[in-house]
Order: sequence, then C-alpha cells, then structure tokens
Amino acid sequence: MTEPVLVAGGGLAGAAAAALLAQAGMAVTLVERAAAPADKICGEFLSSEAVTFLAELGLDVLALGGEPIDHLRLVRGSRAVAAPLPFTGIGLSRRVLDEALLRHAEGCGARILRGHAVQGVEVGADHVSLSVDGMGSLSGRALLLATGKHALRGMPRQEAPVNGLIGLKMYFQLQPSVRAALAGHVELILFPGGYAGLQLVEGGRANLCLLVPKQRFLGLGGWHGLLRWLCETSSFLAARLEGATPLLEAPLAIARIPYGFVHQASGPDHVFRIGDQAGVIASFTGDGMAIALHSASRAATALLRGEGAASYHKGLARDLTKQIGRADLLYRLAERPAAQRVLLAGARIWPGALALAARATRVTDRRARL
Repeated sequence: MTEPVLVAGGGLAGAAAAALLAQAGMAVTLVERAAAPADKICGEFLSSEAVTFLAELGLDVLALGGEPIDHLRLVRGSRAVAAPLPFTGIGLSRRVLDEALLRHAEGCGARILRGHAVQGVEVGADHVSLSVDGMGSLSGRALLLATGKHALRGMPRQEAPVNGLIGLKMYFQLQPSVRAALAGHVELILFPGGYAGLQLVEGGRANLCLLVPKQRFLGLGGWHGLLRWLCETSSFLAARLEGATPLLEAPLAIARIPYGFVHQASGPDHVFRIGDQAGVIASFTGDGMAIALHSASRAATALLRGEGAASYHKGLARDLTKQIGRADLLYRLAERPAAQRVLLAGARIWPGALALAARATRVTDRRARL
C-alpha cells in the first residue's frame, strides 16, 4: 500500500490541502493537536480570493454564518475615512471555519487524527516520519508542514525577522446601534505604535484584533490597562466599545511575529511548507488566509504532478514576495504617528488609495489552482 501524504497541522492551510489531495484520490493523514474547535488569534477577514477558493473547494462561507464586508474604514483618534473595498470579503471566525474545513477534508476521504500533537520530524531519503503524542510514529512519502508561525522540532525554519509587537484578540458583544454601524465594514484603527482591526463575524459578535509594542503592553499593566489607554487615545474606539461585553475570559495573544517572512527553497524535496510556514503577511492587509489557501493549492498541485518541494517553494516565493513586501512596508508606516497622519490625510483626499493599497497586497495568481 502506498504511504500517505502526512499533514502536520489542521488549520486553514493544512485542512484545505488535505481536502484537495483527498478529492484527487490521494491517501492523506492529517494530525491536529486540538481535540475540539478552538479560537485562534486571527483577524478573521476572508478576502474575495479566499472566498472563491473555498467555494471551489466545496465550502460556502455564507452558509456558515459569515458576515459580508465591502468597506474599509480608516480611523485615527476621532477622525475616520471610509472607502469601498475592490471586492466583498467575509468575516468568519477561525473556530467555525477551521472546523468546517476539517470536516470537509474528512468527508473527502482524508484521515483526520485530532487531539494529538506532533512532537518531532525525521526525514529520510524518500519518506518522512512524524513522532505523534499518543500514537508513536507515523510514516509518509511526503509532509505538508502547516504548524503555523513557529518551528517544529526536527524541522527548523529559516531565520525570520521578528518585531517587538504583541498580537491580541478579543471578541465583544456590541450594543445594537454600534453593531449596525459596523456592519459591512472592517475598521482599521491607528494609534501610537500600532493599530487595531474591528469587524463582525458570525452571530453578530465583533472581533477586535490589535498589535501593540510589548513594552507598552507591560507598562500599562496588561490587557485591561491597555484597553483603557486605547479608549483614551481613540474616542472612536471608545464609542465602539461603550457598553460592550467581552466574550472571552482573557484575550488570545501571540508574540515574535515574523512579518515579511517568505520561505526560500531549501531542505528536503518531500517537505512542503504551507500557510505561515511559507510566508507571513502583515495582519492588517486581510490577506493572510488567502495566502494560506493559495499555498495549500500550490502544494497539492505540486504533489499531484509529481513535483518536488524545491520547485514548489520557488514558485510560491514568486507569488508572495512582492505582496508581502508591500504589506510589510505599509505596516511599518502604519505604526508611526507621523506616517499615520499622512495616511489618514491621503485617504481623505483620495479614498481610492485605500482600495489601491488593498489591491497591492492581494495574491491573485490562480495559475496553480487545481
């Protein structure tokens, strides 16, 4: 019996790749450490590219309760500028989306092993072995590495630039009038040293994701002090959160985020890095999930064509480098107060600049699609 393709990680990229390979009749085994649906720190904005990909895969995100988003609102202090996006995106939580994708992959024929952590990787000349908690060793002819932003033991990633920011996420139940004003918009709220994103997801909940310097976070005494400071800094955000109910006991958090990272071709020719293992785009662009799905499609296509990982990584780097580089530049500008003033003033004069920035950071190459 032919050894399966192994997938380490059941997030967006891993589950999509498993579904694609299973649909094509290939044996696939996916290992996911979480035993049940879980929240993840993510802006949860699906661009039109991501929505189209998922539809082609057989998943209707609107049927999952996704919130349509067709406008961007740029905010600094009490001032706001809104402009239509060049596409309609969807707000949908990763808890719902990832679970739906895993179930879809299983329905396509993939073997899904949940509640088991991959502890290490051993790579042979023509096979890969995973050391899996509670299951011993799993062997496969190729590995799709979809373990997120950080390295897996036995499979170090290339040195990646990291920043001194902390990413945080909290769900809120907003007041009805605020929820109505937010509907159809993703709001990018600039503040000294960072920015926040606010949008609706399924069930009328609001997702507040933000990036803030670690030293500021610690200096303000953590989450509650930070939130008070943000509301003092931005009267717009204060109005949005007035009377809001937090829906998590504590915010989700992540540090050492390697924005601007793009994996370059190296390593074993039967280990394919997908999702954040392949490239990490600045979160405020809203294209991270589309990149994850694009990498899953490219990797699945390469495996079905009998191509190696080196060729796949080179092609994917060509797709991602310019877009991730532009997004990294915009992110560096967006965290500086002087540049923030320029961005807001420019958006007031020419609202189309917001749509142009959105287009410049999209990954739209569909040549690798199955």
